[in-house]
Amino acid sequence: MAQAWLPGASLNPSSEDSGPMIGGAPRAVWFIWPADPHGVSARSVAQRLIQLKRPPHLVWNPVTGETAQLLPITRAACGLAGDRGRNGRVCVQIRVIGSAHEPFTDTKLDGLDEILTWLDSWDIPRRWPAGPPQAFPQSLVSARSGRIWARGGHFGHSQVPGTSEGDPGSIDISRIIGDESPDFSVPRPREDFRVLERVI
Repeated sequence: MAQAWLPGASLNPSSEDSGPMIGGAPRAVWFIWPADPHGVSARSVAQRLIQLKRPPHLVWNPVTGETAQLLPITRAACGLAGDRGRNGRVCVQIRVIGSAHEPFTDTKLDGLDEILTWLDSWDIPRRWPAGPPQAFPQSLVSARSGRIWARGGHFGHSQVPGTSEGDPGSIDISRIIGDESPDFSVPRPREDFRVLERVI
């Protein structure tokens, strides 16, 4: 059974959230909190985000593996503009301690398996519909498609419609979701279209 709180995460509950979820495809959004993961703890970043009234669901230090959870997955976090954070059955917002200039996927990823298992339990598909996020600062002006967002899955903050942010930068999505084999082939026509072609 899916749990609202990530097993093993330290709990830093916040009283701030963006309300209930409004339904749709489940998704996860990856952000950066700009700091050195060798010297900053997930708990201290969580406390700062609570002070700023912008709590995500998780703060993760990929070098130490420390993860802090601020909100249950069933409530919307406060990192996305408008109702974007409420889109989906769940829309998990994950703040990774690191830099948009230096991809966090180039470091250790301690604790990632536990996070992904938890996301899997909420049926967030292991796909990255918008493709790999662009490198910073090009990512500040990257395309943000509402149609792709509606599919659910994993996204970088820079790929969310309505945002002008550039994080997480050029991360290696295969280190998060595994090897993805996008199918760019043209779909075969439906049977009734093939019959029509034969008649003409």
